[in-house]
Parts: sequence; structure tokens; C-alpha cells
Amino acid sequence: MQTPSGHPVESTSAQRVVVLVSGLGSNLAALLAAHEDGSYGARVVGVVTDNPAAGALDLARDAGVASVVVSTKDFEDRAAWNVGLAEAVAVFQPDLVVLAGFMRILAPTFVRRFEGRIINTHPALLPSFPGAHGVRDALAHGVKVTGCTVHVVDDGVDTGPIIAQAAVPVLEDDDEPTLHERVKVAERALLVETVGRIARDGLFLAGRQAVIGR
Repeated sequence: MQTPSGHPVESTSAQRVVVLVSGLGSNLAALLAAHEDGSYGARVVGVVTDNPAAGALDLARDAGVASVVVSTKDFEDRAAWNVGLAEAVAVFQPDLVVLAGFMRILAPTFVRRFEGRIINTHPALLPSFPGAHGVRDALAHGVKVTGCTVHVVDDGVDTGPIIAQAAVPVLEDDDEPTLHERVKVAERALLVETVGRIARDGLFLAGRQAVIGR
């Protein structure tokens, strides 16, 4: 595990957000841009990745946000990696942990440590089409409308309480890349809006119900 790099964000009254990401970080970029607005209510204070080559590391460096790599190759097994991942996230004292294209399934021990504070995006309207191929599965099923979901992370795969959703129409000439690109645009906007609302108004959970504000 590499130690955090970059310059930690100065402490503010904004909610502290840690972003877990494996790739280029388009959702991370959207969140970083959003917190330039002082009224947004949330601020990315740390970026954690399992991929030493993730483009998200460049985004974090350019934004002056501390980052850390927690690679599975540095641990003897997946259980030890999950412990290392949890410790890396905990260093940043997060109010909210955002999975933004993080391509690993979190262990129940990790979820319990940050229970009720982990959210994820999914490129379909859950509970339909969970899993790694939400866009492809929606196309194969012939739906006319799909979309994206922001949900609370629990021990299952895309099974946690739904916080927010946005619909995206499926066009007659859509293939997986064209549809996925439109879904990603909606997903970025929905994630930014949802994180800001949670930061300003709070997230309240009661069974399957997830409500922002009261």
C-alpha cells in the first residue's frame, strides 16, 4: 500500500468525502468541479484506488487532494486487502464514502465499518439490471427507458436502498457504447446533485427507505 500523496485539503465545515475509484475518474472530476462552489456542502478530501495506473490519481494531484493506492498485489489475500483499504479510507475521517467506478466488491467488514455512509452509482434503474453489465443487459432486454441509480452500499451487489435515480431513453439506433455514454452523462449529474444534497441536508435510512433531509 502506498502512503497518501498530494496535499490534504484544508479543514472546512463541508462534509468530508472520500472517493474510491479504479479508472479515469470522470465522476471524481465532476465532484471536484462541484466543490469549487462554496455552497456545495461537500469536499473531496481523499482519493483511494486499487489501480496504480488510475487516471484518477492525476486528477487528485492536479486538484491538490491527497491520494493513496491500495493494490491487491500488496496483500497476501483479499481479506487483508479489505482491511488495508478500510484503514486507508479511515485516515481521511470521511463523512461519506463515494464509489465512483470502483471495480472491486467490498467485504462486509468494510461496509460495516462505514455503514450508512457508503454510496455507489450504477448505470441502470435498480433493482433492474444489477451487476457489471447494466447497460448491455438493459439493451438485451429491449427496454425503452433505462437510466442510472445512486444507492447506499450494503453487503449485496447493487442491492442497497435507492437514494436517487434519473431516466435515460433508449433510442432505436442505440448500441452499448452510445447508450452508455448518455447514461454516464446523467450519472455524473445525478451523483454531484445527490452528494451535495446529502452533505447539506443529511441522509436518513429506515429499512429499504433512503431519504435526504427531513
